[in-house]
This record gives sequence, structure tokens and C-alpha cells, in this order.
Amino acid sequence: MRTFRTDVTDVTTPTPDTRGTAKTARRLADGTNRLLASGQQNLLRDAALLPPEATLKSLATTLNGLNDAAVAMRRSRYGTNEVDHDKPAPAVLQFLKTFTNPFVIILLFLVVVMLFTDVIFADPVDGPDYTGVVTVGIMVLVSATLRFWQEYRSSRSAEELKAMVRTTTAVTRTETGRPVTRELPIEEVVPGDVVQLAAGDMIPADVRFVRTKDLQINQAMLTGEALPAEKSVEALESIEASDILSAANLGFLGTSVVSGSGTAVVVGTGSRSYFGSMSSAIVGARPETAFDVGIKKVSFTLITFMLVMVPVVFIVNGLTKDWTSAFLFGVTTAVGLTPEMLPLIVTANLAKGAKQMAKRKVIVKRLNSIQNLGAMDVLATDKTGTLTEDRIVLERHLDVAGRSSETTLGYATANAHFQTGLRNLLDAAVLTAAGPDELARIRAEYTLVDEMPFDFVRRRMSVVVDDGLSHLIITKGAVEEVLDQCSTELVKGQTVDLTPGRLAELDALVAEQNGLGMRVLAVAIRSMVPAEDGSAEYSRDDETAMTLVGFLAFLDPPKASAAAAIARLHKHGTTVKVITGDNPLVAATVVREVGLGVGTIVLGPQIDELSLEELGALAETTTVFAKVNPTQKARIVEAMRSHGHTVGFLGDGINDAPALRTADVGISVDTAVDIAKESADIILLEKDLTVLEQGVIEGRRTFVNTMKYIKMTASSNFGNMFSVLVASALLPFIPMIPLVVLVQNLTYDLSMLTLPWDSADKADLKSPRTWETKSLSQFMIRIGPISSIFDLTTYALMWFVFQANSPAHAALFQSGWFIESIISQTLIVHMLRTRRIPFVQSRASLPVLLATGAVCLFGLVLPFTGWGHGLGLVSLPWTYFPWLIATLTAYCLLVQFCKNLFIKKFGTWM
Repeated sequence: MRTFRTDVTDVTTPTPDTRGTAKTARRLADGTNRLLASGQQNLLRDAALLPPEATLKSLATTLNGLNDAAVAMRRSRYGTNEVDHDKPAPAVLQFLKTFTNPFVIILLFLVVVMLFTDVIFADPVDGPDYTGVVTVGIMVLVSATLRFWQEYRSSRSAEELKAMVRTTTAVTRTETGRPVTRELPIEEVVPGDVVQLAAGDMIPADVRFVRTKDLQINQAMLTGEALPAEKSVEALESIEASDILSAANLGFLGTSVVSGSGTAVVVGTGSRSYFGSMSSAIVGARPETAFDVGIKKVSFTLITFMLVMVPVVFIVNGLTKDWTSAFLFGVTTAVGLTPEMLPLIVTANLAKGAKQMAKRKVIVKRLNSIQNLGAMDVLATDKTGTLTEDRIVLERHLDVAGRSSETTLGYATANAHFQTGLRNLLDAAVLTAAGPDELARIRAEYTLVDEMPFDFVRRRMSVVVDDGLSHLIITKGAVEEVLDQCSTELVKGQTVDLTPGRLAELDALVAEQNGLGMRVLAVAIRSMVPAEDGSAEYSRDDETAMTLVGFLAFLDPPKASAAAAIARLHKHGTTVKVITGDNPLVAATVVREVGLGVGTIVLGPQIDELSLEELGALAETTTVFAKVNPTQKARIVEAMRSHGHTVGFLGDGINDAPALRTADVGISVDTAVDIAKESADIILLEKDLTVLEQGVIEGRRTFVNTMKYIKMTASSNFGNMFSVLVASALLPFIPMIPLVVLVQNLTYDLSMLTLPWDSADKADLKSPRTWETKSLSQFMIRIGPISSIFDLTTYALMWFVFQANSPAHAALFQSGWFIESIISQTLIVHMLRTRRIPFVQSRASLPVLLATGAVCLFGLVLPFTGWGHGLGLVSLPWTYFPWLIATLTAYCLLVQFCKNLFIKKFGTWM
């Protein structure tokens, strides 16, 4: 017997380390191994080690199945055959959860404060004022309602996808003393049930096969391996718990039958199955994503500024004026420093992004995931079906010298065509490669005489055909088993003896194909003289003294769009890493063909020997992780996140669910298993990386437009409050009426609601964008005070030029500063929204232009209206406006100058 190379030597050999892993990885590991740590711990392994009869006896059942009493007892004990999964919370709870946003909480606190100051303890003379309470309350309610509706609608869409199919299975049970087989919903299956399986069936639970005929199971959703697993009934000599998926006599819930048929006894159902143990481990609270952490940091930064500024303003005004006015103005300052529209702006941005992505056949289940998609700098993806077509193709058909051979393909086609059993994926690939013309030739030249079906001992199958002159045995199967029956080889049409030297060369040829990640089968023939009595019966004993014709090499090919999509993701700053349960050779071949550098491949067992920190460092230089189990996939993702990366994970199998949940953004497809769709944040209706690239750009546009509001508003408010602090110390009256501050903030914020429809500079979309507080603090401190310079010049203008220098003339002062403040704050949006020259090199979208123009017009007109007079403002002399134009012009020029300096120093803007 000969062996061929099936492993890879280019793998790391890390130093063992027994340090503890992170909490999430431990939880996932515990869940994945729950089956082996419970009272059911030995059933699955024992079932693999016991003969079929002993397995049936251990489960107190027979091939005739359970009777009704036994079924009822076991259902009572084990429950229905359903796995744990996250269910959408009731609509009321989903709505209440939207109020947990940090800024929403701040606004709710301010509403309570204003309720006491403006309503409950209002001045008896002026009476209660509901303006502030109603205004901020409406902002909170609109933001919460918009977010709730978008997420509720998306979750309903995802649930509808799951509800489309109801799966049944053929179960044999004893009724009135005799076995009866019926189609039953898989939820009704119990341990000890006997199930009948055929091609296309889903395996309804973890089972032990007791009868098989050419049975092949697709286990890609668990193992990541594209090729089907061959199943048999023979008891295993030994099996480790970690290798349970490789047991040839076991089947697992959620996998499916590719070809053949079989009978199996149910060993584990629901949460006691391999699938169920994994599902139980990932329900409940999700880990914080980059968005969650980032928004908290930004919130903390802005709250810190507020906690510093508000007390200072309160104390300065209290010492220079009366404490009641100081308190009211302190509350107003808190409102002014809070970007109160942030929750609504963020939600509107995300909702618009979700709508854009829906047009590209993408369901966004969680709005925050759009932001995370834009911040994603690492995309970890499964291989099978994501980078590949998820179908087997005949990649090469070779002669004994390794050259492409139509002769080899012809004989293989005859073998695949004339067999009467169920064809597997490899046979279908051969027939597809041959094409209709070759099939027509085969039918014309040959007539079927007999066949020797495939079995798992011989690992080959043969057909016997009549070519008009003789009977020809055509055999196709595993290389070792076919070569063992060959004594000659076909070289340029001539039969030549096989020598030990040639066998070594053939070993090398097959090893080369294996090294390219291909599964290799051998094709051999033997010419037989028909029996004189006309009998046409052949047996396996006739599969001897054969002539080797050549080899067939199969591969799950890469998607045509994968290489281009990966190249574009790289161009946009997103690194792609492949994490697969498949063979490292297969993974390396696919990765190479989609344009990624293979480098050093890391195998699953080696991951367990590393600490989270070491694994994160290793992941920095590793592109391919192969032969990894579900827990290891999740641990790799967690390790990369711990190294500061925003990680997306794309997968569709049961084995991908833990990683989908651990990632900052989990991405799946509508054809994925339920547990994968439940764990994902985004569901693609087309399994294509090109769609993801568009989503990444949309996520970055969402981020940029959100950061525009945060930076512009925070810096503007900071500058205003800095100006208020100076005015509070120098002026004998309050520089701006508290209610007017609220009106100004409201009108400005309403105009900012158009930002989700603003365009973004291409330079801002080139690289991943993450929430971070350093640039925000720098922006506030360096850009915000610029407005204070011109606030101070306006103070001087109103004080010295217009003589508004006493409490009697406070309204004139306040009106002059109001116009300058609201117009400069709104006009400067166009200066700050882009790193380029506004209106010339970069122009805002039409909605932003119209909204900001309307606010400027409102600011100019309000002091001249009856409503403005009711708020305490007064009309200004026309001589004020030339000064205003000069002030605004100087302000814009200075901002552009400082913007260039800021970009040069920090290399960033929005």
C-alpha cells in the first residue's frame, strides 16, 4: 500500500503556552464541548465504538423503531428536537432598549431638570414654560422611534427568511406491533428513533448509522470541507472527542445526504446534539462591538467637557450675578454642549445606509453593523461557498505522464455514465466536463454489460461495457486502491509494465496534485474476452491485472468575482484572511487563485497552544488558518479584535456561528443555516464579496457624515460655551437668553438632519474609519475656539460701537450676538464638512445647501419678528450688517487656514 502527501509542512510550530484564554473563548469552548461534559458525554463516542447491534441495545430500541409509549416518555425527558436560539424580544422591549443610548440618557436627564426648573418650580409671574421640555422630548422620541422601526422591520425580514421551509424526516416506529415509516417534522424526533435517509435529506439529529449504501454526507457546514464525507457502519477502534466529526459511522444534525441511502438510530437531539451544544453557547448577550466601544468613548469625552464647563459657568455667573439665573444658565449650557441630535443623526445615517444596502439585496439586521462595516479593517471569511463556488469540478484529467488526456476523460465518462447507482458529486463533475458530444459518443460506442458498485472497503467502482470486440472493465476510485490492482500502464496508446521506479514517479505526480489542494482519483481498464456461453456476470475478483490510464483531479473552484472583489477590498484598506475547517492544501490553492499570498499556514490544533495575545500577534502575519473548529474560529476573531482591529466575519455554516457572534460585524447569506443567520448582523441575498465592498463604502460614508455632525457641533458648542464663559466673567448681564439658546440649537440641529444625504470626499472613504476620541478632542480644542475669537470681536462691536454696555441695553447685545452666532455656526458647516476648499473643490448636497441657507435666513429675520421680540430679542440697526459680513468673511478665511494646518499636523480631518 502506498500513501500520498495530504498535509503541508509550511505551518508554524509555536511555543506551547498554558495561560488562560479570554472569557468569550472559554464560553464558546465550554458550549462546543457541552455534549462531552454532560450526562450524555459518552453516548456519541460509545455509539461510534460499538457495533450497530450494541448501539441499538444501548439506546433501548430496535430496527423496528420505538412504540408510542417509548416516544412519549423520551419526549417528556428530552424535550422537542429544537436547538436554543435567540428569539426577537417583544416589540415593547425592543422599543425601550432604544433609550439606552448614552446621549439619549443625558437628554432624558436634561428633560427631567428642565421639568423641575421651567415647569414645576417656574417663576409664578411668568408661569411654566414647556418649550425646552417638549423640544428635547420630541428629539428623544423621534430618534428612538426611528431606530426601533428600522431594526424591528429588519429582524422581521430575517425571521420570515427562516420560516420559509419546514423540514421533515422519514422515521420508522412500531405501530400495532409492526414497523411503519412516516414523514415527521424533525422537531418530533427523539433519542432511539430509527430514521431512513436518502439523497437530499437533512440529517435530523446526531445519529449512528446502522445501514449504508454508497452513503455520502455533506458536512461542510460543520467542518468547512467541500468534499462529501463517506459513511459506513463498521465500529471504530478508537476516537478522540476532538475528532468526533471525523467518525465515519456518525452523522450530525444539520448536515445533508449527497448520495446513497442509509438507516440510522438517533443518539442526540436538540441541545444534546453537536449543533445544539454550539447553539446553546452563543445565545444571550453579544460582546461589545467596535461601534459600541467607540460611541461610549465619544460620549465620555463630550460628557467630560460638559462636567468641566457647566460647573465653571454656573460658579462664574453665580459670583457675578444672582444664583437662580446662574443655575438656569448652567442648565442651558449643558443643553448647548450636548449634541442633542446625535442619536437621531446617527440613526438617520444608519437607516439611510440600510436602505441603500437593501437596494443591493442586503438585509441589515442591526443598524450599528453598517458603521462597523465601514470601520472593518480585517475581513475574516470561510472558504467554502464564499471564496469558492461550493461545487466540485473536474479541474484536470491527466495521463500517466501528467499531461491533459481526453482518453482518461473518455473512460471516466463511461464509468460515470453507465453506473446504475446514485451518482455522487464527483461523477456529476466528470459528466459536466465531458459535455453532450462526448456523452453521445460513449452511448454510441458502448453497451452496459455489468457493474461492481462502490463500497467503502474497495473504495472504487467499476462498470463492464461491450465495445463491439470485447468486454472492457473501467474502474474509477481512490488512487491507492486502484493502483494496487494495476500491473501495467497506458503510455502513448501502448501497454507498459509498471515498475517500482514508475510507481514512485506516479506517487510524486499524485502528491503534486494533492499539494495543489485537489482530490485525485485513478482510472484503470482491463479488456476481457466474453465468455463462450454468453454469460455476462463479473465480480470484484475481476478487478485485477488492470492497466492504469490516468488520473482525475477535482477542486471546488474559486468564484469568478472573488479575486476582483478582494483586490478592491485591499484597495480600500480591508485585509482579507481565510479561516476554514478544510484541508490546508485545498485552502492554499483557493487562496492563491483569488490573489492572496498564502504565506505560513496555521493549523487549528496549534491555536489552542497560544495565549490570546500570542494568537493576535500571529494573526497579524497570517493569511490562512486551516483545519480549525468553531471555537478556534471564534478565538482567532477575538484575538484580532484584542489587537485593535475591527473584524468582520463572513460565513454560512454551523461551524461559523461562534465567529459570527464574536466579530464586530457578522455577515451571512440567506441560504445559510438558521443559527448562522441568527448570529449575523448582515444577511446577503447574494453570496458575493462585491456586495460587501459596496457595503464597506456605505458604512464609511455613514461614519463620515456622522462624524461631521459630532465634530462640527461639538467644536461649535465648545466655542460658544467658551465665549459664554468669557462673557459671564466680563459682562454685567447674561450674554444670551436661555430660551434663545434652545431655539438656536434646535434650528441648527434641524438643518443637520440633512447630513445623511450629504456627499463625502473620496479621500475620506479610502481607509477604514473608527470611532476614536483623540482627534475629536483635538478638533474641539483647536477648531472650536476660533469661533470664540469672532464672538469676542462681536462683543466688542456691540459694546463699543453700538453702546450695548449696560443691562438696559442687554437685549440689543444679545440680538447682535445671536445673529452672528447662528449664522457663523451654520455657515461654517460648509467649511468644516470637507478637507478641501468648500464650494470650489467640494460642494455640499442640495438638501444641506437648502437647509443651512434656511437657518441663516431664519437667524437674520428672527430679531425683526414679533416672535423674536417675544423671546426677548430686538431689531438691529442696518449699520450692524456690514460689520457682520466682515466678521463672517474673516472667520471663514481663518478657519480654512487653520484647517490646512490641522490636516498637515494630524493627517486627518473628518
